[in-house]
Amino acid sequence: MRPLVLLSEGAAELRRAGLPSPEADAKTLLAHALDATPVALALIPTVDDDTELLFRRLIELRKQHHPVQHLTGIAYFRGVSLAVGPGVFIPRPETEGLVQLVLDWAQQHPDGSSTVGDHTRASANGTPLAIVDLGTGSGAISKALVTELADLGIPAQIHAVELSAEAYRYAQINLEGTGVDLRLGDLSIAFDDLAAQVDIVVSNPPYIPSGAQVPTDVAEHDPQLALFSGEDGLDAIRGIIPVAVRLLKSGGLLALEHDDTHGQCVPELLRAHGEFTRVNCSNDLSGRARYSSAERA
Repeated sequence: MRPLVLLSEGAAELRRAGLPSPEADAKTLLAHALDATPVALALIPTVDDDTELLFRRLIELRKQHHPVQHLTGIAYFRGVSLAVGPGVFIPRPETEGLVQLVLDWAQQHPDGSSTVGDHTRASANGTPLAIVDLGTGSGAISKALVTELADLGIPAQIHAVELSAEAYRYAQINLEGTGVDLRLGDLSIAFDDLAAQVDIVVSNPPYIPSGAQVPTDVAEHDPQLALFSGEDGLDAIRGIIPVAVRLLKSGGLLALEHDDTHGQCVPELLRAHGEFTRVNCSNDLSGRARYSSAERA
């Protein structure tokens, strides 16, 4: 069978099943079955019987709301690819904006002082930026920052921690060879050796209120530990704020992702703590309030 015919049939099945992006999902799954890139599908003349059978099996699993990333074993995040599967949170496009926030801060000193060339004050004096990623999950934020800071010529030492042993195993795979200091444990005590030495603390914590309805593929396949955080969804953020205060240097940055309904309450929590200045909430690309940042006073 020709790939484009098979692709059309697969997309139609996913559409009838009510999946939100049937064409894109079918293309990703067929490319995976063929061990090819999606753009190469148009150049492949025929699909053999074994590959067709594999593709149809993948379509059936997707109709049962298995995440596409679990079926392929790969998630893409900014410019990096990540091994993912059951037991680890699948990185979302929204979190790419959190990484951009950190990169922007790293390139331009936030107090308004001038940079040296394209570098921050840290790279100007030869000292690497110290960055802590709290609750790293698959390692997506850390891997993206390692890659993109290096591209910018900004030296950095990244430290990451994950509580879940299952997620930690994926982070080990994804961060191998990057130089990231990866630790397994509770974020509240994982970096006692870095007190008052950190330039940036970044986190995409769990922030969904307990009992909230989420899509089937999220509820059944993303780890609950990475999703829910107390009655109002803010328990993890409340725990992270004092950790950031302890870790950050004066003037250091705390950058958090949160639910778009938290656009007022997270900045209020930061201001109420009394240890932060320049508190700000910014929007994602769709205009939703998703990121809060502040500097250690």
